[in-house]
Amino acid sequence: MSRRASGVSAAGAVLGVAAVAVSAQVATYGLWRRWCLGWGATDDEMAAVLPGDELLTDPGVVTTRVVSIHAQPGSIWPWLVQMGPGRAGAYTYDWIENLFGLNMHSADAIIPEYQHIAIGDAWRLGSRGPVLRVARLEPERALIVRSDDGNWVWQFVLEPHADLTRLISRNRIATGRASPLSRALSRYLMEPGSLVMERKMLVGIKARAEQLATNSTDQPGVTEPEAAS
Repeated sequence: MSRRASGVSAAGAVLGVAAVAVSAQVATYGLWRRWCLGWGATDDEMAAVLPGDELLTDPGVVTTRVVSIHAQPGSIWPWLVQMGPGRAGAYTYDWIENLFGLNMHSADAIIPEYQHIAIGDAWRLGSRGPVLRVARLEPERALIVRSDDGNWVWQFVLEPHADLTRLISRNRIATGRASPLSRALSRYLMEPGSLVMERKMLVGIKARAEQLATNSTDQPGVTEPEAAS
C-alpha cells in the first residue's frame, strides 16, 4: 500500500471512530443530561429559586452546578469578584479559552485591584463575544452577571451550611430565536463542553478558597449534602 493510500485509510478510520462516538453521545445523552446540567447539585438546589432568576424568566436551557467548599463565604467571595478576562481569569483551562481569544489567565492569589466591583461593571468575552455586565451584587452572597443582549444570565450564589459553603453556579440561556441546528449544537456539544470547563472552574475556586481559609484559621471537619445521582 502506498504512503498516500495509508494516510487516506488512517484518516478514514479516525473519521469513522469520531462518527461512532458522536452517534453514541447523541443516542445516550438523554440518559445523562440531568447529571451534565446539574453536576454536583441536589434536587432541591436544581429546583431552588436563586437571586438573578428573575432576570431571565423563560430560559431555554438552565444549568445548576454546585461544589462544596470547606470554607466560609468570606474566603470564597474574593475569588469570585476578581474573575474575568484581563482580570484574574476563570480558574479553568486557560489554554482552551485562549484558543478563542478570551485573554484568560487564572490567578492563584487575591489581586487587590480587582476586588472592587459594582453594578454596571462589564467585560467582553473575546473581541466578538457577549458583553457580561454585573446586574446584581450581594457581597458574600450573590454575584449575578447578564449579557447585554439579555440572552444569558450567570449566577454565582453562596449558601452556607454549618461548616461548609455550597457554591452554586447557574446559567440561564435563552434559545427562543435559535435555529434547529443551533439548538442541536448547543445540546450535544455546548452543554457537555460547558460541564468540562465549569467543573474545572468550580474545583479551582474550591482549592483556592480552602487554601485561603487554611492560611487564616483551621477548618473543622464537615459533612456535605448528598447530591442527586
